[in-house]
Amino acid sequence: MVDLKHVFGKDIQKTIFDLPDADIVLYDHFFSEETSDRLFKRLKETIKWQQDQITFYGKVFNVPRLSALYGDTNKDYSYSGITMHPHAWTQDLLFIKSSIESVAKVEFTSCLLNYYRDGKDSNDWHQDNEKELGENPVIASVSFGETRPFQLRHIKRTDLKRVDIPLTHGSFLIMRGKTQHFWKHKIPKTSRAINPRINLTFRIIKNEN
Repeated sequence: MVDLKHVFGKDIQKTIFDLPDADIVLYDHFFSEETSDRLFKRLKETIKWQQDQITFYGKVFNVPRLSALYGDTNKDYSYSGITMHPHAWTQDLLFIKSSIESVAKVEFTSCLLNYYRDGKDSNDWHQDNEKELGENPVIASVSFGETRPFQLRHIKRTDLKRVDIPLTHGSFLIMRGKTQHFWKHKIPKTSRAINPRINLTFRIIKNEN
């Protein structure tokens, strides 16, 4: 049984971002360092990571990160020409899910995990606006491991500067409302030698197989 006093960070810092067409809140130190260390190790070792591929101008490339989909087993998810079939929830994922749902006040059906092995692994500009997610999707992002910048840019407002949010070990970011319709986001590459990072994005998939 988990000792709850060590689960959540003692110094959780809540930041509400004042951005047009967006509803974004960051909870730094949401999970304690002890809990974050344990979960990073468990996820790295137990998740069924896969190397996906994409076709670009007739050429096949490896996606620059490993990934996995877990969740309700009747909820497939497709993005960038890739269709993923979910593995059943693990106890670790259910623990993380219930922890963030206590704040998000929604029930997530799926979790897309990305394993960034080093600075060469990345995720280019995109929106989480696939039809399976419905209108105004709620996206909850949990990070363990190396801090990576989460960059956002408005798709129409060129007068707005890019926003950089450092996602730290044990942080929890939630995006709601019109965010996915008006803002793109990415995890950029870096030439620096950095440690691995695992990111989990919880979402609500509307369709069924």
